[in-house]
Amino acid sequence: MPIVSLKNKSPIEDGRQSSRALSVRLGVERYFEDLSWVTLPEMSLKNRRRADLVALSASGQIGIVEIKSSIADFKSDQKWHEYRDFCDFFWFATLPDVPSDIFPDTQGFMVADHYGCEIQRAAHEHKMAAAPRKSMHLRFARASAARLNRCRDHFGLEYDQFANGDDV
Repeated sequence: MPIVSLKNKSPIEDGRQSSRALSVRLGVERYFEDLSWVTLPEMSLKNRRRADLVALSASGQIGIVEIKSSIADFKSDQKWHEYRDFCDFFWFATLPDVPSDIFPDTQGFMVADHYGCEIQRAAHEHKMAAAPRKSMHLRFARASAARLNRCRDHFGLEYDQFANGDDV
């Protein structure tokens, strides 16, 4: 199911995430917004994995955040190693009630809820080469544009509304 679905009440939610995971995502997104980074949830990568959240800085740096809403969620999903080649920075993010000691101390670590996010451990920079960075930038741009188009279709917006200067 795509992240933006016309069948849902909200074209932004895809129904895959638990309310706990969505709470973490919102807090992390707010954190990045404060840093002037833009984010894209559930972005497909070239290796056919899907990153929980990809963040892009104004200077082109790329971060991936793997959201874990519980101990069981962390233990059942060990694919995070496969995301590392697609970002400059990698973090785990979880809720305050999930023990931090289960997460690898070699990666960045955030604690978040729907109000905000706090960095508990900085992510080490692993600078990407130019070709994979360009590929990720294009993938980010195309996925963002495709989702925006689905939102336009969901809300029934017509191009002539914009041409006439009407407010949507």
